[in-house]
Amino acid sequence: MHLPSLGDQLLAALVGFAPFAAALGQQQIISFESNPDAFQIVGGDISQPQILVSSNEYWGVIRAAGDLAKDFGRVTGTNLTLSNGEAGAQPATYEYKPITTNYTHYSVNDTQYFHGPEFAEPSAGDTVIIAGTLGHSEVIDDLVSSGKLDASEIEGKWEAFVTKVVEEPIAGCSKAVVIVGSDPRGTIFGIYDVSEQIGVSPWYWWADVPIKQSKEIYVLPDGKVQGPPSVKYRGFFINDEQPGLSGWVKWNYPDTPYGDGYAAAFYSNVFELLLRLRANYLWPALWGTMFEIDDPANQPLADAWEIVLGSSHTEPMMRAQNEFGTFYIDEGLGPWAYNLNNKTIDEYFVYGAQRAKPYTRNSLWTMGMRGTGDTAIEGLGVEFIVEMLETLVHNQRAIIEDVLDVKATEVPQTWCLYKEVMSYILQGLTIPEDITLLWADDNWGNVRRVPIGNETERSGGAGVYYHFDYVGDTRNYKWINTIQLEKTAEQMQLAYEHGADRIWIVNIGDLKPLEIPLTHFLDMAYDIKQWGVDNVGDWTLAWATREFGSDHATAITEIMTRFGMFAARRKFELVEPYVYSVVNYNEGDAILGQWQGLADDAQAIYDQLDEAHQPAFFEMVLHPILGGQIIHKVHIGAEKNMVYANQHRNSANDLISQVLSSFNDDANLTATWDSLLDGKWKRMLDQTHFGYDGYWQQPMRNVLPAMAYVQTAVSSIAGSVGIAVEGLNASIPGDDKYHSNSGNTLVLPPLDPYGPVTRWLDVFSRGTANCDWSAETDLPWVKLSQYNGTVGPDNSTDSRVFVSVDWEAAPQVVNNTVANINFSTGCGRDGFSNWYGKPIVQLPINLRAIPSNFTEGFVESDKHITIEGPHYQRIYTPPDAAPDSGISYHTLKNYGRTLGGVTLWPQTTPPQTPESAPALEYDLYLFTNISKANVTLYLSPTQNYLSDKTPLEFAVSLFPARAEQVKPQVIPFVGQSIGADMPPGWGRAVGDSIWGLAPVHNTTTTWNVAQEGAYTLRVWSLAPSVIVQKIIVDLGGVRPSYLGPPENFLVGRDELGVYKQTSFADGLSIGY
Repeated sequence: MHLPSLGDQLLAALVGFAPFAAALGQQQIISFESNPDAFQIVGGDISQPQILVSSNEYWGVIRAAGDLAKDFGRVTGTNLTLSNGEAGAQPATYEYKPITTNYTHYSVNDTQYFHGPEFAEPSAGDTVIIAGTLGHSEVIDDLVSSGKLDASEIEGKWEAFVTKVVEEPIAGCSKAVVIVGSDPRGTIFGIYDVSEQIGVSPWYWWADVPIKQSKEIYVLPDGKVQGPPSVKYRGFFINDEQPGLSGWVKWNYPDTPYGDGYAAAFYSNVFELLLRLRANYLWPALWGTMFEIDDPANQPLADAWEIVLGSSHTEPMMRAQNEFGTFYIDEGLGPWAYNLNNKTIDEYFVYGAQRAKPYTRNSLWTMGMRGTGDTAIEGLGVEFIVEMLETLVHNQRAIIEDVLDVKATEVPQTWCLYKEVMSYILQGLTIPEDITLLWADDNWGNVRRVPIGNETERSGGAGVYYHFDYVGDTRNYKWINTIQLEKTAEQMQLAYEHGADRIWIVNIGDLKPLEIPLTHFLDMAYDIKQWGVDNVGDWTLAWATREFGSDHATAITEIMTRFGMFAARRKFELVEPYVYSVVNYNEGDAILGQWQGLADDAQAIYDQLDEAHQPAFFEMVLHPILGGQIIHKVHIGAEKNMVYANQHRNSANDLISQVLSSFNDDANLTATWDSLLDGKWKRMLDQTHFGYDGYWQQPMRNVLPAMAYVQTAVSSIAGSVGIAVEGLNASIPGDDKYHSNSGNTLVLPPLDPYGPVTRWLDVFSRGTANCDWSAETDLPWVKLSQYNGTVGPDNSTDSRVFVSVDWEAAPQVVNNTVANINFSTGCGRDGFSNWYGKPIVQLPINLRAIPSNFTEGFVESDKHITIEGPHYQRIYTPPDAAPDSGISYHTLKNYGRTLGGVTLWPQTTPPQTPESAPALEYDLYLFTNISKANVTLYLSPTQNYLSDKTPLEFAVSLFPARAEQVKPQVIPFVGQSIGADMPPGWGRAVGDSIWGLAPVHNTTTTWNVAQEGAYTLRVWSLAPSVIVQKIIVDLGGVRPSYLGPPENFLVGRDELGVYKQTSFADGLSIGY
């Protein structure tokens, strides 16, 4: 691992080059070059530019204006001043009364204050920016009433703003930029929009993105109107935060009376990040913390900053989960069981409402109830639970009305339909229509439900609780980023198109390692029309440009696109030695090759970046890539070790050394992280990630997978030289469990003109003697890459020999034959023991050709055809389909496990039948006649998002070309969710990132292939989000692997002998 030392680098706030990106995806209003119409606000003759706010402005807006003043200083070297127009003004204050330490009966202490930024003396002639909120800013309201400012386009709208240059806005000021918001967050977003455009990334502190330096700044004349966000409430949930984030918090902040230092000093950084990311909603940290209790300033501070405070799916009525256990159960006040302790629990809810009452303008109430410790309510029966929950929510709403003295319908509320709670809907659970239905994904990024039927007409609307981090079945994933943005875009756009636009909240784990997917998620929520499913590459390019500059942006976009696919194939915590095959389809080596290429490319960019940019690049790009590469090197190396040990190779021990080296690299990578920027992020990546060993919960320490050591002092009783071949675990000469006793022959997978160009065999040492070896073939047109060599203790490298066919020299006839490869050694009985016959490797050869009239389509090889889903030949339209339906297919680029996916479109299309929907049509040429040809689809792990009453389906038909279509087989492939359980086979589906790999998955149909010839394969996705990633037609030759065989030869695209077809990675192009 090549990593220059970063320990002595300092956080770079200023670097000497011009800015290179406007706010990500936003209309540009800032320029750094003069033009006749632009208004200069910094530089030139302006000595001390000033920002003006009104004295009656919201405290949170004044605070953000103070940030803007400092941001100009970060960019130019000189802060702007801030004034409220009054001489001798003191900083604005926000007053609150902190709660007392009686956490069962509400009471408060004396008034305390938050203080805003310092005000300077007003100077109208120096005023260049005026910021304020409609109806809450005297200066803004005066501009509107005088006709100098038109705010009609944003008036009464949610979080909208206008930025515009206004002539003579106040006496003594000839011109100023006016930022006016429809509400306080609208103004704040307008303020931070300027901050971002002048060169301050939202991640300047949390990810150490350097701030771009400029001495002259201009505002463009056109102005800007920013309408309401796509999604009303947008935010994240800090969760599963031990050991990473909590370890870092403990390292950097003093403990609170009840735990780690999750106090106002910590949360002020979180609030700033939220607002700079144009988000507004927070579920605070849950594990071992109590937001409102740990620091009595936390809740009022959120309100002061204009953060909408919520609580997680398991924390109703503005109370932290741990409060009940700490102050009620531990004090003998009864269990967390509404059927047994409803009076106490209602009082618990009353306290939450009383505590939140002063901050109701920025509160979103979580309703309902789950069992103890974020589990299901158990032992009561579903009918009783449904009735109890309806009573409970009725009582919760009565408490809200009584305590807040408002109608419940006027207070924003949400009920998170998480896990088993979602199933209660089908059991008749009635939810008041003004409560937002917060549908949850399956904890693995697959939306379980969208609004259907009359749910789309509810006044409370709907939202989505999504996951980038999870603790639970099938296994935790919480170390670093493994999110594929393309998948997020498809799933969240699906939810949005079905009306889930009220709340988007994402479980962000420790926050720090997930900067990129979080930014993408929130940008989609802010403006989904700009950042939809087809704009992921554009978004990544804009992000890379903002953070690292245009010179490297394209290369970084390519890198992160590939990383997203490589990481999302399988969460790092789920990678184990058995996952990738090291004998079939060169899969393990291809995986390692892809990661090596990615790491090399990322390291090259890192080395080219200036020192100021390197920490941010390491944190967000290089570290997750190097970490992911190490994970795969360790587990694939361990699997090779076990295979080699079973073959008794000396080199099995070399693999132990290599794996240990990679394991040490992992520790060194964490140490590098901890030393970064003088230890700024020390402990943030303490999360273990090796050693799960089939269990879902995190291991307490990183542990290597099992490996085997071969005794090298004594030779194998079968001789010092062994032979193994592609596709088998067996070795010869000698006995093992993988081939018949005393057998001396191994058979390679076949070669034919349309398949892989080579097969391989290994000649290796399994003894103490150095031995020469030689090989010869009995067919002159069968070629070896190496005919002799030496293996042994002094030459420990195994010899990999590639076998190929010279097709031009081969007989030009159609037949099947076998080539024999014979071996001998130069070390007598030490080479091959006399107790076993001389080893022979056989190569089946299929001499065949397709007819000249087959000009387009995939050709069978090795008794199978593999097809990447997007590589269909055409779209077939059934004769009875509505001609103006608008239904077609859409290709999702850089999506899924290997290349992309294809799905029915548009996303609002209702479920279809093979008679009404178009089909993907693939042309095939098959040589093998078989009565049971299995067609398996690899489908994305989508859930029954239209409810289990409308299960997702696909259909398949395989029939001879130009013949009548065989009746399609219609397959519902996602089963029902019962209670808290997911559909049958779900664990494997999310672990494998597809439906179709596990035997229990229902994505295979069986067909009769009666004779050789051209065939037509039709595949129907009968609903949107039934996404076809890969198709495998198994005619009896498919061998086990994780990603499937490489895509077969495509007539009309591929050239014989040029398309290698030796692994899944051959010929696939991934990237922006």
